[in-house]
Amino acid sequence: MNYIYSEVSSKKDFFGKTDPLYLAHAYGTPQYVYNENILRKRCRDLKGLIDYEKFVVNYSPKANSNLEILKIVKDEGLRVDAMSPGEIFVNLMAGFEPREIFYISNNVSEDEFRYAIHAGVKVSVDSVSQLEMYGRLNPGGEVAIRLNPGGTGAGHHKNVVTAGKKTKFGIEIQFLPQVRRILKEYQLKLIGINQHIGSLFMTGEAYIESAEKLLEVAREFDDMEFIDMGGGFGIPYKKQANEPRLDLRDLGGRLTETIQSWVKDYGKAIEFKIEPGRYIAAECGIVLGQVNTVKMNYDIKYIGTDIGFNVLVRPVMYNSHHDIEIYRESDVPSLKEEEVRIVGNICETGDIIAKDRKLPEIFEKDIIGVLDSGAYGFVMSSNYNNRLRPAEVLIQLDGQPRLIRRRDTLEDLARNFV
Repeated sequence: MNYIYSEVSSKKDFFGKTDPLYLAHAYGTPQYVYNENILRKRCRDLKGLIDYEKFVVNYSPKANSNLEILKIVKDEGLRVDAMSPGEIFVNLMAGFEPREIFYISNNVSEDEFRYAIHAGVKVSVDSVSQLEMYGRLNPGGEVAIRLNPGGTGAGHHKNVVTAGKKTKFGIEIQFLPQVRRILKEYQLKLIGINQHIGSLFMTGEAYIESAEKLLEVAREFDDMEFIDMGGGFGIPYKKQANEPRLDLRDLGGRLTETIQSWVKDYGKAIEFKIEPGRYIAAECGIVLGQVNTVKMNYDIKYIGTDIGFNVLVRPVMYNSHHDIEIYRESDVPSLKEEEVRIVGNICETGDIIAKDRKLPEIFEKDIIGVLDSGAYGFVMSSNYNNRLRPAEVLIQLDGQPRLIRRRDTLEDLARNFV
């Protein structure tokens, strides 16, 4: 095999004892490939973030909810969040105990609350009206609330900013008197508060600021069990351009000081949580796809692949950047670099993976790798155009590949018709 352009994956020994061409032949393309070593390292990065005895990392499976990924995360000693009954269900399948699951609800039905209550998981509510609904369904129960202390959120795109004055999430501080009334009326015990400012921040300033605002509000509540400061930790998507990493040592040191100072004033060493998803899962994943077409259209060179936005929607939804690698079965070299537009096979003009990217010459039948696709990849995939969702493969600690989700079949498309 000829690794035409693969410095990032080669440096990480991403494919272990196999290679992209074998994987493409064995499991088909497109295909998600995950590296267990990288996944475990990212879990350990965050477990060591804060020097505080009661510090907990809750993995957010909305980033990647594959059952085997969840089992590895549990094995590394992390707990887990849930955003839906489906995530609660799969978390339980992965072996998490109900007490290890934190269900963070948003605009949910009574039936969804009943499912969470019956499952015995910790529950957070997102509005005054939802707190009242929860109180009616579970009087005398325990509950957490998601706050929006104001200020500014953070994120790589406006659609992933989850705090501040222009987002649907959290309870505004001015409504805390209503919260207190409902807690008293239904004899609910407030066990925690949580927030989330957004996704993919690469400096810690906004996160520290939001944590400090949250802790100011937290002083008003006695006898809480935990505070959840949220996630959003970013990863460098432009590795081929040497984009720097988020400085976890600096961020962790500043958070440690903030937490220890607050705990001293509060008079009780309660639990502090974070809820990362992307940081843990993104870098362990690469999407493999085959180049089926190379063509010119009005001075633009298109590289047509089988990775449509039904497989990876982030570039279309958020204009997100993913580095591209190239792998080739033949020994034919790429003799030049050229600007190309890498596109998928969906019947939409916007089906673009990488726009006007300068890369080594690409040929039909090449395999391309879309890096850092382990988070918000397969979980956001679909059967649009009746395309089949891809297989997922794990490169295990011993370097060997293992199928952890089979590729869709045509029969799967018709499975739920009645």
